[in-house]
Amino acid sequence: MKKNFLFTFIIGLAMLIISGNRTFATVINLDNHPAADTLENRYHDPGMEKVVQIAIVVKDIETAAKHWAALLNKPVPEIRTTRPGNEVDVIYRGKPSNGQVKLTFFILGEVVIELLEPITEGTAWKEFLDEKGEGVQHIGFKVVDADKMSAELEKQGYPIIHKGRYDSDDGTYIYHDTQDALGVVIELLHSDE
Repeated sequence: MKKNFLFTFIIGLAMLIISGNRTFATVINLDNHPAADTLENRYHDPGMEKVVQIAIVVKDIETAAKHWAALLNKPVPEIRTTRPGNEVDVIYRGKPSNGQVKLTFFILGEVVIELLEPITEGTAWKEFLDEKGEGVQHIGFKVVDADKMSAELEKQGYPIIHKGRYDSDDGTYIYHDTQDALGVVIELLHSDE
């Protein structure tokens, strides 16, 4: 049953990305999922209805960005290094972290492909690269209420593994450990008012 649910979830997620405006429950059939009877009692942030970011952890961001640029027929976007974690309130596995990453963004309509090359310890990105190698590390959703949605994910058994402020200090990101259940980490993105 777990494999059937995972397959159904992946198909549903693909349909969600394509449709962009359906609710998760209508895209896939959750009738056989054990939590289906409590869906109406959960907080569901409207931002969870549309994927805004797909993030890929890589070993060499310069090379990866060139490959993506060629594939997408776009110029290589600016690659930058994030500020040290202590400057942007990074918390990794419950402890302050000074972790940093090189990153770049390919903007493709309403979805962004983010490439991340970890350059220090103490981040979910470095953990992913060390344990799994290169690949899709997280999917991001731009939420209306990050605190409520984060609390809901924690109630569902998905703890926070990494969070911090944007380098521009005008928003927050929160990663929840959904890897085992969903095959990918979920990121909540929230810009300040």
